[in-house]
Amino acid sequence: MESTFRIPRAYTGLRAAFVAALLPLLSCSTTAAPVRQRAVRPAPNQEWARGAVFYEIFVRSFADSDGDGIGDFNGLTSKLDYLRNDLGVDGIWLMPVFQSPSYHGYDTTDYETIEKDYGTNADFHRFLEEAHRRGIRVILDFVMNHTSSQHPWFIDSASSSTSPKRDWYVWSATNPGWTQPWGGDPTWHLKNNAYYYGVFWSGMPDLNYRTPAVKAEMFRLGRYWLTQGADGFRLDATRYLVEDGPGPGQADTPETHQVLKEFAADVQRTKPDAILVAENTVDTPTLATYYADGLMNFNFPLASAIVDGVNNGNASRIRTTLRDMIAAYPPRIIDAPFLTNHDHTRIATQLNKDSRKLRNAAAVLLTLPGTPFIYYGEEVGLQNGPTPADESKRTPMPWTPTGGFTTGTPWFAYAPGVATANVASEINDPQSLLSYYRNWIAARKRSVALLKGDITPLETSSQILAFTRDSGDEHVLVIHNLGDSSASLTLPVNGLPEAILEDSGVSITGSNISLPARSSGVWRIR
Repeated sequence: MESTFRIPRAYTGLRAAFVAALLPLLSCSTTAAPVRQRAVRPAPNQEWARGAVFYEIFVRSFADSDGDGIGDFNGLTSKLDYLRNDLGVDGIWLMPVFQSPSYHGYDTTDYETIEKDYGTNADFHRFLEEAHRRGIRVILDFVMNHTSSQHPWFIDSASSSTSPKRDWYVWSATNPGWTQPWGGDPTWHLKNNAYYYGVFWSGMPDLNYRTPAVKAEMFRLGRYWLTQGADGFRLDATRYLVEDGPGPGQADTPETHQVLKEFAADVQRTKPDAILVAENTVDTPTLATYYADGLMNFNFPLASAIVDGVNNGNASRIRTTLRDMIAAYPPRIIDAPFLTNHDHTRIATQLNKDSRKLRNAAAVLLTLPGTPFIYYGEEVGLQNGPTPADESKRTPMPWTPTGGFTTGTPWFAYAPGVATANVASEINDPQSLLSYYRNWIAARKRSVALLKGDITPLETSSQILAFTRDSGDEHVLVIHNLGDSSASLTLPVNGLPEAILEDSGVSITGSNISLPARSSGVWRIR
């Protein structure tokens, strides 16, 4: 039997490798497209999410209140003023917070109880109440695809072929011999003389959504947390919910889409303003199909394009991805752009700690339509940790030059660079990366077009990413110079530009716009 310590490595290493392999491919579509994306409208009760800025938090690594070296809800509650007032975020995505044998929590053993390392259900409710009091919405990571092999449901299911919960998981008397749809390890695992299906690994058996009782129970759990005050869910590994064969038959199946449509409808009946943001690591045309299920979707192709474009000083791939989105996306959707998340090498490491590139990436993200997500620590330049393990992507948040995450020994070592890349050192420095994030979030909130508007990519040289955002009442021009040299261009729209935010050195003289290397500007066009 695998030890608890090895559980997270088997799963998260696999997921991270899978994501890393896919990302370079996700925005390579060359579909011809119009140049303008409509500001489509979701159900009116979800409109609050359009333009909101979310912040992804790993509770274990954010703030420790009791000195045991593990972050907890009381610690997180104490940092809400930082998130709302000093940074300006509107929402929080909590990585898994339910009972689990692993450090990361993506293998649940009890969906109704808060992980004991993080506190109690009462601590969670106090956090939620304080977040709501500050105007911060909270969505929870809901792992629908699989449970832990230590979950009582699976223990019961595996105990006998006649168990009442046998069909809560997928069993076969013989080994079908499938391997993971992205290639590699087997997806059928031997236990008690039979084989069960688990697409990620043996410690995470997949639930069987063809069994009505499974669907009913998972939907009930969703309703439970919504009635407890959650504002929605981030849905883990949604493309793998129902499999109908080997290879590609293990992902993106019609039955998967049907389950998601039914779950989204149930959520809307329970809490009409709740949102669902799904993890589907696919190309843009495939990603577009998940919007019809009533979901928001993390935009993996665009994330890859932004990081690549900023790193290489070339905006072409970003512009192409935006056009692919315009061609493929249906109306009435809200996109969820981001730079990196807990499965990726941190962006500060990918960009080699280059402060100009980090600013570029932040400005691009925070001028896009939809609901941008910031991964905790990105705003201070948090690097990857000291080992190749996935834990190094999820290291303790640096609050002070000595760490400040805990008064004890942190559960995992701090990342390099904490002495300078920390909240205390940056919060009052107007030239810091933290101040830069704060300024762009504030600029977003000053402009209806940046929050809600259409996007129209503009043709420019390869080092320039330019687009307009148009809400009907407001027309905004956005220009990012991703190059290492200065750039000049003729004002690409008619009207008089009025600055919303300009980086230092950006200027407009007549119809000529000059941008220093790695700089950005946003103007309201009168």
